[in-house]
Amino acid sequence: MDEQPSPPLDRRAELSEFLRTRRARLKPEDVGLPDFGRHRRVPGLRREELAQLAGVSVAYYTRLEQGNGRNVSAEVLDAIARALRLTDAEHAHLTHLAKPKAHKKKQPARPQQVRGALRQLLDSMDGIPAYIGGRRTDILVWNRMAAAVFGDWSELAPHERNWARLVFLKPEYRDLYVDWEQKAIDIVCMLRMDAGCHPDDPRLSTLVGELSVKSEDFRRLWATHDVKEKSHGVKRIRHPLVGDLSLQYESFRLPDDSEQSLVTYHAEPGSASAEALRLLASWGTDATRAGTTTPR
Repeated sequence: MDEQPSPPLDRRAELSEFLRTRRARLKPEDVGLPDFGRHRRVPGLRREELAQLAGVSVAYYTRLEQGNGRNVSAEVLDAIARALRLTDAEHAHLTHLAKPKAHKKKQPARPQQVRGALRQLLDSMDGIPAYIGGRRTDILVWNRMAAAVFGDWSELAPHERNWARLVFLKPEYRDLYVDWEQKAIDIVCMLRMDAGCHPDDPRLSTLVGELSVKSEDFRRLWATHDVKEKSHGVKRIRHPLVGDLSLQYESFRLPDDSEQSLVTYHAEPGSASAEALRLLASWGTDATRAGTTTPR
């Protein structure tokens, strides 16, 4: 697919909006400050209140919120993170935006490679839907059971094997997830984390630009600047062959490549969902052909 890459994401603008939205969600009473009932033109804490909580001058905090994180210390970022009641994921995101890692030399983006042993591991996980995801919510490799549950991604062009594109641009994935909104939020939060770590990634900025143009839901969620990491949880799937599935997922970052994660799904033993997975496993390619990538 030949397309012009979008310009890099503006790190200063990202830092500014992230701090502003985190400040806007707090009220004085949330952080132990008195609220004298004065009219507030904008929701949340004022800059001077946040600066007071963090122990920095108003001018210093204002410069930071305007996107100027140059020379800010880790100690000041820690103080601001505490004042804003940031989660660990949000704290890490703030650090990436304010103090980006220096890259020795800009290299062309190369496809992410999955070790052969990991491919064999996926194939050996009989009855367990599993895949390896990479940067930008790309789906790199998967096993037969993942195809049976989510659809045969091999039918898609490589650039379309991406959770963000599937969830926001393919109507069948809106039908697949019982709680589509939560799945969409999770995807956007992951993309935000990736943007904080790699604001100069042209493929990421192109993806964000495409989704912003084509999906009103994406634009709405992207504007929240929310970030989080989810390593486990439950997803409810509405499968075209076996009906509703309640699947627990686990996500494991690979020790030799933190930008890749092994994601597995399983059902509670003895449950209706476990029986449904067993049926899908026994149907093999017939289940795969009924997946979400095939028009229904």
